[in-house]
Amino acid sequence: MPELGPVIFEEVDAANGKAIGVITLSVEKTLNSLTLPMVDLMLAQLQDWQHDQRIAAVWLQGAGEKAFCAGGDVQELYRSATKTPGGPCTEAETFFEREYRLDYLLHVYPKPVICWGDGIVMGGGLGLFMGCSHAIVTDKTRIAMPEITIALYPDVGGTWFLNRMPGKTGLFVALTAASINAADTLYAGMATYFALRDRKAELFDALKGLGWQSNDKANHELLSETLRSLAPAKAQLADGGELASALAEHRSLIDEICAGSDLQTVVNQILAIESDDKWLQKAQASLAHGSPVAAHSIWNQLTQGGSLSLEEVFQFELMLSTNVVRHPEFAEGVRALLIDKDKNPQWLYPTVNDVPEQLVQGFFTPPWSESPLADIAQLKGA
Repeated sequence: MPELGPVIFEEVDAANGKAIGVITLSVEKTLNSLTLPMVDLMLAQLQDWQHDQRIAAVWLQGAGEKAFCAGGDVQELYRSATKTPGGPCTEAETFFEREYRLDYLLHVYPKPVICWGDGIVMGGGLGLFMGCSHAIVTDKTRIAMPEITIALYPDVGGTWFLNRMPGKTGLFVALTAASINAADTLYAGMATYFALRDRKAELFDALKGLGWQSNDKANHELLSETLRSLAPAKAQLADGGELASALAEHRSLIDEICAGSDLQTVVNQILAIESDDKWLQKAQASLAHGSPVAAHSIWNQLTQGGSLSLEEVFQFELMLSTNVVRHPEFAEGVRALLIDKDKNPQWLYPTVNDVPEQLVQGFFTPPWSESPLADIAQLKGA
């Protein structure tokens, strides 16, 4: 029996004397939200398995049916931010650094990594999901990047994958915290495989029986071919119907209203949408009630980060996250949503027009002489 803990690791026997390494986020009561110990455990285990010839692939999942992972432990970040206002916020900054190392390792991991992205996938959970080579969504997948509601921004590689979504959809979901389903995720290119939740055991059994090799490239190809057959990129339900994609349905509108050359124009155009569509209305409401400071962070994150390499993305995000968590806007956002739960944040500035340019520039100025992630590329060969 695997040892119980916040993360459970198993090595499940497969064909050809190989095994599949299984990682289960096992904190169901917190929707499998990430803590620093969980991040450290996964980072160490993945590095061990990377050099274990018996491990052919890795399967990443969350305990329970509600969530794969709802994000990081934001309340712990809040405690760190309020303990030392203005920083350094040691615990929070350490968490971000280690979390980004884990996300980066998943992106460059030589062996196939399958993520069963069932249920809620948000924040830090999305960082894990997007780092995996073979991400599977289900009929119950719900993805969102709601960071603007707590004065944060979509980190964990969001600079990389949001800029690679079709048209302006990445900017729209980042600014509005819009929730997307499996069909949206497939449309956006954030996942390439779909399976009904009830088929999980069947799918995993099929993977155990594959003719795994000792060659990582061959195993990637074998897995891709198998999943294309068993879990094709089509959000088809058990009754034969298909999930609808709000992103696809509203793509033309999203591209039009998000095409402005400055943040103020885009925000005003989103808020001016007149529609009885509930998805659009909810997106508007999230932007309207979100942090104007965070809106600037998101805008500059995506405009400045579009040409960065993967390594540079995580270094860039650590700089931004460090500056954001040291600023009082973040603590106020978390207080209102998760601590006091009054849902009435007292933002420092009423609109995006009122946010000083000097403040925004300060968020994008390194708070150190050398990034703690200056060595991140070494993980590729570790």
